[in-house]
Amino acid sequence: MLSNCYFPQLAKYYKNVIATDTSPKQLEFAAKVPNVRYIHTSARMSMSEIESKIGAESSVDLVTSAQAMHWLDLPTFYPQVKWLLKKPNGVIAAWCYTMPQVNNSVDTIFEKFDIVTGPYWESPRKVVDEKYKTIDFPFEAVDGCDHNGPSEFKIEKVMDLDSYFTYLKSWSAYQTAKEKGVELLSEDVVDKFTSACNEDGKREKSDLSNLLEDWQSWKFVLIIK
Repeated sequence: MLSNCYFPQLAKYYKNVIATDTSPKQLEFAAKVPNVRYIHTSARMSMSEIESKIGAESSVDLVTSAQAMHWLDLPTFYPQVKWLLKKPNGVIAAWCYTMPQVNNSVDTIFEKFDIVTGPYWESPRKVVDEKYKTIDFPFEAVDGCDHNGPSEFKIEKVMDLDSYFTYLKSWSAYQTAKEKGVELLSEDVVDKFTSACNEDGKREKSDLSNLLEDWQSWKFVLIIK
């Protein structure tokens, strides 16, 4: 199983999981799971690298790409996926998520924060805002589905404010700003989030967003073969 990012709930169904990322900083945020081996890779891996680091031809049950398809060189990535996947039942599933929704007060602060982060996102991220509807996905639908996505679904997660900030700090835009000497989560911004979060006296909040099927209320978009 190959994964750019994965859910621990998914990893438990597999004996061996290989999780990759081109960013060492992103890997620092990854959950520690016994059957998962993390690998820092280059943005473009040769077939020999894939074979030595990931696996042989037709050896992988599932390839997932979480919040990562927009960073990939898809004309190179797709043939590599087809080479790795077991025939004929190997699956590729990719997903992204849009912006989290908590409550009106927190979301208002978040929208302003999101605008400030804009200049620090790289241009490929635009397809996330488009919910992956513009991504070419040359794979057949899985049995029982009449299309290969994207499909939207929601995931609800309870997190405290510290976890919420950790999520924001995991953004590549936050990391880019930090490298340029800009602290997006300034003391003033943190205070505004804290005040909004504590308005009803509860420190833990239910975090909602939108996902698509090859691709989290977090709304997710998923595309799946």
